[in-house]
Amino acid sequence: MQFEGQHLLLLPQRAIFWEEQNMLMVSDLHIGKVGHFRKSGIAIPRGMEQEDLAVLSDLLHTFKPGRLLFLGDLFHSEHNNDWEWLSMWRAMHSGVEMILVQGNHDILQHNLYAQAGIVVTPSLKVEEFNFCHEPEDCKSEGFHFCGHIHPAVRLNGLARQSDIYSCFYFSRNMAILPAFGRFTGNSRIKVRRGERVFIIAGDKVLEI
Repeated sequence: MQFEGQHLLLLPQRAIFWEEQNMLMVSDLHIGKVGHFRKSGIAIPRGMEQEDLAVLSDLLHTFKPGRLLFLGDLFHSEHNNDWEWLSMWRAMHSGVEMILVQGNHDILQHNLYAQAGIVVTPSLKVEEFNFCHEPEDCKSEGFHFCGHIHPAVRLNGLARQSDIYSCFYFSRNMAILPAFGRFTGNSRIKVRRGERVFIIAGDKVLEI
């Protein structure tokens, strides 16, 4: 889509590629959440987060961005063994600058991210766009990109069936990305007149 004079590719893998900046942006991977539940004795498939990272690797190989921007909640809360997977994955892509806009679950010490080659910042401004994690933190002037709420909408069919779809949500001054991580859940949003919603339907992104 062309937006504010810039070209943004909304990808079915739940990411946005900003062509002019050669930058890929994703939100809410929540790496470590599986390990958190497994430590509590809840049997969650370990490979789920590794598959998410594999999808992200495919995007890096396809678009070859110079910068990868995480819009918060890259790692889910306390340190566990999943951090080693993330660190090894980051080392595989050492040529890509990686920046984390800190989210509410990103509570690890910044030196761990620094050792892994990930820059942590509370917010970021690139050209005319601002980047933060939570929508309520996006209070400055201009247009903002954020995550946090894992947006989704419910669509009803003619035969009374309904499905919930993750989506990209654009309001007057804000865009909210869907959660990249599969082990995250969704939050249904209310869409008001004048707002734009792009659902992820399989391998397509469709505006409704």
